[in-house]
Amino acid sequence: MKKNVISVKGLSVSYDRKRVLINIHLEIEEGGLYGIIGQNGAGKSTLFKAILGLVEINSGIILVDGQPFEKVRKNIVYVPQKSEVDWTFPATVMDIVLMGRYPHKTILQRLSSEDREIARKAMDEMGILSLMDRQIGELSGGQQQRVFLARALCQQADILLLDEPFVGVDITTEESIIDKLKQLSAAGKTIMVIHHDLSTVPSYFNKVVLINQRLVGVGDTDQVFTSENIARAYTGQLPLLHRTDLP
Repeated sequence: MKKNVISVKGLSVSYDRKRVLINIHLEIEEGGLYGIIGQNGAGKSTLFKAILGLVEINSGIILVDGQPFEKVRKNIVYVPQKSEVDWTFPATVMDIVLMGRYPHKTILQRLSSEDREIARKAMDEMGILSLMDRQIGELSGGQQQRVFLARALCQQADILLLDEPFVGVDITTEESIIDKLKQLSAAGKTIMVIHHDLSTVPSYFNKVVLINQRLVGVGDTDQVFTSENIARAYTGQLPLLHRTDLP
């Protein structure tokens, strides 16, 4: 039986007195590739930020590997939305990927040749080694997303949180990224991906979390990703589906 690596109990979060998440109880299994599904404003990104300690919570307990996030921060990596990144920042691809090594260092420790080799390997895995000296703002959308995934690989964390990684990338890059995520999941990494294209959910993810401020459902995709649960997750704005064979 697989262990739970993220445990969320009774989580509620508000912004400006408006409740965004309401009494969320959630267990995330080791090695799962989870699609985090819900309408705009459902609280998906807020859930990630609560797990990472980036927002103040009203109530609840969040444990990662049975401990508060602060004690295990190097074992969890976050890939933000592209809109949250300053692409004019004067940093090269190598600079960004090497940031994945900082959680393993003390304040006074310098990056080593071993750290640089780990970064090179991560870039090679994501197909961007030849871009290592390019400034990040010069890259295409797909290349930029590969850079941040390489940084995640460089950190060598066991838990990855990705916020809309397929926005602004071409289909070839998207397929390459999901193939890599499936490989990492098969190797025991736990991955949570905020995702909006409902038509690809069954083929991309073996687990889903459906959320609409409250938890709608969590578990195996073929059991939880049903028409009824999708309707509950998209109250008021149910999108058109490209599939008609959902249970």
